[in-house]
Amino acid sequence: MAPEIVFEQRPSYLFVHVTGHNSAEAVELYMKDVLERCTEIELFRVLIHECLEGERLSPMQIFDLVSEGSARALGKFDAIAFVDEKMGEMANFAETVAVNRGIPIAMFSNLVDAENWIVRQDDDSDSQRIFRGTDQDKTQFRKESM
Repeated sequence: MAPEIVFEQRPSYLFVHVTGHNSAEAVELYMKDVLERCTEIELFRVLIHECLEGERLSPMQIFDLVSEGSARALGKFDAIAFVDEKMGEMANFAETVAVNRGIPIAMFSNLVDAENWIVRQDDDSDSQRIFRGTDQDKTQFRKESM
């Protein structure tokens, strides 16, 4: 069963509310839809509020989903705030896997903290410029990293 997705374009980011049954297939489907919507409206700061019901995904399922999704999303998003109140300690694992693959994501256990974080993201905090920027951007990034 496909998840239900509600998109709400806010002034500086896209808010995404996802409900339905929790499964690897559901997560993969809605993440593809999020990327498509962001591309359509040219807004790449996203707050995802995942409210899927059912058994939590295993660490291996999370690793596979994040790894595969990161490959598709690399260089596309400016910032992703992700909220799943039921994810618990697995949120730290998922965030680490995504960040290690170059995805600018922060995981939260509540909407207030996620909203506060996403609205503070600006062009100066763009860690993705290394993946999509000019050669000058890449050179500057390397200098800043040293």
